[in-house]
Amino acid sequence: MIDAEDVRRIALSFPETVEKEAWSMPTFRVAGKMYVTIPDDQTSFAVRCPRFERAELIAAEPEKFWVPPHEAGSAWVRVRLAALEGVDELRDILVDSWRQAAPDRLAEQHPDLRPGAAAGG
Repeated sequence: MIDAEDVRRIALSFPETVEKEAWSMPTFRVAGKMYVTIPDDQTSFAVRCPRFERAELIAAEPEKFWVPPHEAGSAWVRVRLAALEGVDELRDILVDSWRQAAPDRLAEQHPDLRPGAAAGG
C-alpha cells in the first residue's frame, strides 16, 4: 500500500525540492513555492489543482479526490492514499503539482518530468 513515505520519497526526487515543516506537517516546495503537503493523519496528501479543474476531478473520482471545507477557497485538492492505483499514479499527481509551482526555467530544464513519463526519464 502507498503511504506518506512514498509521497516524501517521490517529492524529494524532483529537482530543487526541499522539505519544510509548516502548520505541524511536512510540506514540499520548489523555488519557495509549496506544491504538496502531508496532513497529520497521513492518509492523504494535498497538491495544487486549479479550481476550475478541481470540481471535475472530484466529480469523476470522489473516492480519491476531495476538499475539506476550510480549503474550499484554495487551489488545492486532497488525494486519499488508499484510493491510488499505484506509485505511477502518485508520481503523476506529484509531477503535475510540481510543474505548477516550479519556475518556468526549471520546468523547461526537465521536459522529461511530466505526468505519464516513467520515473527516471
